[in-house]
Amino acid sequence: MAGLWAVQDDELQVRFHEGQQEAYDAIQRIVAVISGTQGGKTSFGPWWMYSEIYGDDTIGRVGRGGGDYLAVTSTYDLFKLKMLPEMLEVFEGITHCAKWWAGDQVLELRNPVTGQFEAKRSTDPMWGRIILRSASSPGGLESATAKAAWLDEAGQDLFRIDAWDAVLRRLSIYRGRVLITTTPYNFGWLKTEVYDRAAHGDKNYRVVNFPSSMNPAFPREEVEDRRTTMQAWKFRMFYLGLFERPPGVIYESFKEEKHTVDPFRLPAAWPRYLGLDFGPVHNAGMWLAYDAHDDMYYVYREQVWGGQTTVQNAKHVLELSDGERLLDIRGGGPSETQERMDWADAGVMVLAPSVGSVEPQIDRVHQLFQTDRLQVFTNCRGTIDDLLTYRRELDRNDEVTDRIHNKSSWHRLDALRYIGAEIATLEPGSVYEPPVEMANMWAVQ
Repeated sequence: MAGLWAVQDDELQVRFHEGQQEAYDAIQRIVAVISGTQGGKTSFGPWWMYSEIYGDDTIGRVGRGGGDYLAVTSTYDLFKLKMLPEMLEVFEGITHCAKWWAGDQVLELRNPVTGQFEAKRSTDPMWGRIILRSASSPGGLESATAKAAWLDEAGQDLFRIDAWDAVLRRLSIYRGRVLITTTPYNFGWLKTEVYDRAAHGDKNYRVVNFPSSMNPAFPREEVEDRRTTMQAWKFRMFYLGLFERPPGVIYESFKEEKHTVDPFRLPAAWPRYLGLDFGPVHNAGMWLAYDAHDDMYYVYREQVWGGQTTVQNAKHVLELSDGERLLDIRGGGPSETQERMDWADAGVMVLAPSVGSVEPQIDRVHQLFQTDRLQVFTNCRGTIDDLLTYRRELDRNDEVTDRIHNKSSWHRLDALRYIGAEIATLEPGSVYEPPVEMANMWAVQ
């Protein structure tokens, strides 16, 4: 951001605006800067990271010293075009305390005692390093035990709750701090897991909110132009940094306060149902239980896994379902007959949904929420996040289209609609007769 730093009398001075300074001074473990576009979020991140590593005597912050740190953005394009240039400017160009190893996407940190970089090759031991990654490749987040992390544009759709969980796992040993800098884009995990916790007084969370106009370099006339030409919800999100529910949310009938419940022990006699989504990289399973007395279905288990053979996948499902009264398993689209046959050969009979089209399946799950017959256990966090962010694409006029945004990425919800479409048609409290194929499967276990 223009004017953020300057050198006076051979001394580096960083001049934060009011919102940046509030975030910089915050002492909470997780600090989220949720602001309008061009508000000075990304330019602020490297300076926060620098203070976490090397400290800042002016505010009494003790640096965490050598070791690993994470800098993660939503997509590779954002990493390349926004985060990386800002990091290189601060760590290489201004403070001269880092060296970029492009092949491994790592910034090596200079040892402040010796003044030296210790690695001759990118694979050599380093005093410290910042590992730069994108959340769209979450496997790259599993390779470090980190002392702090900066997450840029973490509110975007492609920065999923799985990546957030991966970052927290990497920080767990050192109880590392997190800085999130983003504009709000949806009502997903950033709101439920960070914003709402801060709003409810969790001492580990701090949210700093400010509009684009708090950046002194942002033209005031631009704010007024956007205010008068944009839809109100979009202006509030992108220029005021406030959460709004964008149009096109598919399961608008799902209300977190009404349709989630803390986990409880499920009676063994309750029937169970399973939806499966097949994939070469990801398989997903959604387990539901039914309380006939209250006519209520509960999503009590979610699973996303991959890298296994069909035999291993089937064994995984059987082990998870051991001792449960599993009456029906549905999965796959109309064309996935071979996948169902492979699962059957592996010992798990997966039937095709009797409703074969996506939209009618969605309608039936929507009906379950609309009639308050479906609740989700709060520990199924990925499902809750998906339900809040699953949406249709908007056209250039922000009108809702019939296309599902990032259609191939909703593995949990695909599994839910496969089985949800099946149970939505059952009469309340009815005795469900499992398909003959299912009865035969359990008979040979």
